[in-house]
Amino acid sequence: MPMYRTVRAVNDLTARWARQAPAAGRNAAFSGPGAWAPLALLAAGSAGPAARELADALGVPTGEAAGAGRELLAALDRTPGVSSALGVWTRDRLPLEPAWTAALPPHSLGRITGDPDADRAALDAWAADRTAGQIPRMPVGTTPDTELVLAGALTVRTDWIRRFQSYDERPEAGAWRGRTVAGLYRVTGLLDRVGVADTAAGPLTVLTVLGLQVVDVHLCLGPEDAAPGAVLAAAVRTAEHPARLRPGTALPDGAPGPGLEAGWVRSYTREPLLLARTVEFDLADDHDLLHRPDLFGLRTATDTGTGHFPGISPDPLAVTAARQSATAVFGPRGFRAAAVTAFGLAVGAAATRPPYAVRRITATFDRPFAFLAVHRTSRLVLAAGWVADPKPPAPQPDDLEPDDLDW
Repeated sequence: MPMYRTVRAVNDLTARWARQAPAAGRNAAFSGPGAWAPLALLAAGSAGPAARELADALGVPTGEAAGAGRELLAALDRTPGVSSALGVWTRDRLPLEPAWTAALPPHSLGRITGDPDADRAALDAWAADRTAGQIPRMPVGTTPDTELVLAGALTVRTDWIRRFQSYDERPEAGAWRGRTVAGLYRVTGLLDRVGVADTAAGPLTVLTVLGLQVVDVHLCLGPEDAAPGAVLAAAVRTAEHPARLRPGTALPDGAPGPGLEAGWVRSYTREPLLLARTVEFDLADDHDLLHRPDLFGLRTATDTGTGHFPGISPDPLAVTAARQSATAVFGPRGFRAAAVTAFGLAVGAAATRPPYAVRRITATFDRPFAFLAVHRTSRLVLAAGWVADPKPPAPQPDDLEPDDLDW
């Protein structure tokens, strides 16, 4: 299956999930690829109505799912700053189909011992190890009825080409009015780092923060009355089709988009100015995928009255647990995110007048907004979420230099 089709299929799942994931007033973080890859392995071993539902959710035929999943994991592992892993644990007594186990990555098969404490320790250790400690606990555990656990892990880390400066921000309007939050700002001469797209959710302002690796982070601000899910879904589609963005150099003066002010100011250089102001965030989220079984193609697969995965085992299997734990951190120096998805089957004053008049755009993210971590070349959305509650400023010792701070 061509990689561009896999990217589109994964982004489709991310966009559908985005419409449902963020609840008003709360942070959200999730990873479509983190769920897609293990779902693809489930689909490869499914049959009947469960297979049709999983194929619809994945956007690929079940016969192509295993190959597409392996291709996705391999592409992720080739991406600087991104790592992925897949793990499967089974009871000794559960026979597995050789064709299904052949589709597993090397060294990914482990055993469930039946000792809940030992199994929980092993699963938690795998989650922590595969996410560098960002996800310390496997989203699902085992029960006496668990025959198989399937898990996927994904981590994303990118450092900014130019770091942000920290300051204490106190928004004067909007949802964060009157609060003191950990603000960030940066100035660049590249006006096209910001743009505005017309979307189904209304005008969407997108600020692209370039990473040293091939992963960028998009900060996306929609209309103040737009639903978080609508803004997030529109952000995913805009990330896929960057040509939809009107770049900063083409934006009119005034307020050309949410959070934007454009006009002319005096300057000591001829270079235009883009002032980006945003906030730090540190989010953790947990999702029970079975609360949205149709989104993930799991409605029939959870019927324990019969088996749905003969391509995995001749023994009847049904999904009894499906969860994702995700984190996302945005700071002065960079961004990192992690997700584990598991299935249980059971931003001076001048003394003189500056000589030049230059264009300046100010992009201000001082109310809830969406974010995406996007692979620059393929446009695959690796992680996404909603910032409803930014970090408060953290007091630091007077003798600590800014570069010593660990974001």
